[in-house]
Amino acid sequence: MAAMTAPRWIIHLPTTLTSLDEATTLAVALRDSLGHVTAIDFGETTLSEEDQQFLRTRIWCDAKLDGADRCRRRDDHDGPCGAMDEGPHR
Repeated sequence: MAAMTAPRWIIHLPTTLTSLDEATTLAVALRDSLGHVTAIDFGETTLSEEDQQFLRTRIWCDAKLDGADRCRRRDDHDGPCGAMDEGPHR
């Protein structure tokens, strides 16, 4: 029988932003400034409209790369995965 793991907690952080691009830019800025905090899993970041929180938009691909790295490119990126960030709007 597999060992049970403790549930992870999600922090819902409402904003006053009104566009997906603005929210994505903020998510990138938060990842860039708080990326050293190991308790935050930025690869799993999703965005949703305030009144449709069940419809989530994934930000990053987060596929496993060689070693412990994960893909830092946008979820819908073209080409191979990579550890280099391509910026918020590509």
